[in-house]
Amino acid sequence: MDPKHQRVTLNDGHSIPVLGFGTYAPDEVPKSEAGEAAKIAIDVGFRHIDTAHAYQNEEEVGLAIRSKIADGTVKREDVFCTTKLWCTFFRPELVRKGLEQSLRKLQLDYVDLYLMHYPIAMKPGEEMFPTDEHGKTISDTVDICATWEAMEKCKDAGLAKSIGVSNFNHKQLEKILNKPGLKYKPVCNQVECHPYLNQGKLLEFCKSKGIVLVAYSALGSHREPEWVDQSAPVLLEDPLIGALAKKHQQTPALIALRYQLQRGIVVLAKSFTEKRIKENIQVFEFQLPSEDMKVIDSLNRNFRYVTADFAIGHPNYPFSDEY
Repeated sequence: MDPKHQRVTLNDGHSIPVLGFGTYAPDEVPKSEAGEAAKIAIDVGFRHIDTAHAYQNEEEVGLAIRSKIADGTVKREDVFCTTKLWCTFFRPELVRKGLEQSLRKLQLDYVDLYLMHYPIAMKPGEEMFPTDEHGKTISDTVDICATWEAMEKCKDAGLAKSIGVSNFNHKQLEKILNKPGLKYKPVCNQVECHPYLNQGKLLEFCKSKGIVLVAYSALGSHREPEWVDQSAPVLLEDPLIGALAKKHQQTPALIALRYQLQRGIVVLAKSFTEKRIKENIQVFEFQLPSEDMKVIDSLNRNFRYVTADFAIGHPNYPFSDEY
């Protein structure tokens, strides 16, 4: 097996490539760039592509996947495609509609993984971030367990091979795991995870429940002013990571990605630059000894780049708990 195509088995029997390509980009980046980058990613060997309704690029990402199937680079079953249910579709009767809308945009018959994007229900409608006259997010009272039951039906219908969650804390995961009549456990929890926020406790919790942790913002963050504090430290400029990069003759990004893989985490690498996309797939070409892993562990400061300010004050805001 080509090391590039390493996969980990999920609790429902399907498997996920351990390295994924993230497609989120700030609004000022043309959506077409996500499509072009996804094509390059598939060409260089990525087989796991991560998108979401909220990224507003499903059409472009779907086009990239289909063009690479059409030109013979891959078959549909070679590509693991993830998308996410946005918070305005959490009412049980809207869940399947949300997924069908994503599938139409992607022009795919199914996704390999469908995630609840946040544990936060918001007012249904056309607006991505519904707000009142004071600019406060309008939430919706939906039990996440009811949303999960509708997710289970999407899996039964064959529209999603696997179902999981994103940005859930351990209490919210437990709520679903302890739900009476649970049919499928979440296969994964996709969360922000990098050396400054290594999610050690959440990782141990997820492992104990057979849930895979998937890391986004694994290289720090895109530093979009709307989402990220501009005074936040730049992860890839950390001197310790720089020293390890020099030692192993790798880029700081590769050190950060390799760190996650060796912890048993599925990691998303996001870049729209061809050179970096090609570099990132080289993460399988070296290993970090345990003493270097410990050095990176020591960088943890529970620092979160993506604080989801739109959801602060919501009863299900996930980041108030320690993990």
